[in-house]
Amino acid sequence: MKKIHFFIWSAAILAAACAGTPARTYTPEQPSAATMEISQGIEQFRRADAYLLQPGDLLEIKVFMEDDMERTQRVSGGGAITFPLAGNIKVAGLTVAQAEDRLSSALKTYLKNPQVSMLIKEYGNKTVYVLGQVKKPAAIEIPPEKPLTVLEAITSVGGFTEIAATGKVRVLRMENGVQRALDVDVTQITKQGNKSLDIALQPGDVVFVPQSMF
Repeated sequence: MKKIHFFIWSAAILAAACAGTPARTYTPEQPSAATMEISQGIEQFRRADAYLLQPGDLLEIKVFMEDDMERTQRVSGGGAITFPLAGNIKVAGLTVAQAEDRLSSALKTYLKNPQVSMLIKEYGNKTVYVLGQVKKPAAIEIPPEKPLTVLEAITSVGGFTEIAATGKVRVLRMENGVQRALDVDVTQITKQGNKSLDIALQPGDVVFVPQSMF
């Protein structure tokens, strides 16, 4: 994409020079403030030093200088992974760094100074993110026994701030690799009783509440 932008920018300068008119600088489109806030908010909850591994997470595991031991493992329902030489290792409830240390310790019986690295390739938990103008932005889990709706998710993080645009809540959802945006007017749910608008959330959804412009 950068190469395409550079080509367009260069072509614009060349055309302007030939025509004897000043060149107009080409400026690539920048992410919106809302997009940046959403990305930063999710990253806050998914930092490798803060996130605790959970059943269903898919891990890419490597041991330095031991290419034949590279594995992609999903954390089992019991919270463990199975790794060559080390056997079953409990990793659920640990940070990535702690899980690396635990596996490294288990391998020391067989390898000299093993250096383990783990990368989370896929999050297996049922987490949704509630960001923007809510009182306590947070990552929360969908309860196993019932669906979690937009209004319930917002309520669980303390509700709206005083400057929230309650009629312009947006749910961002990935479907087949494509992000969809679902607009939810919470005002109609709370004040007019239109419960059909209170959609059920799916794992990985982002509920974003923008700031009111008025």
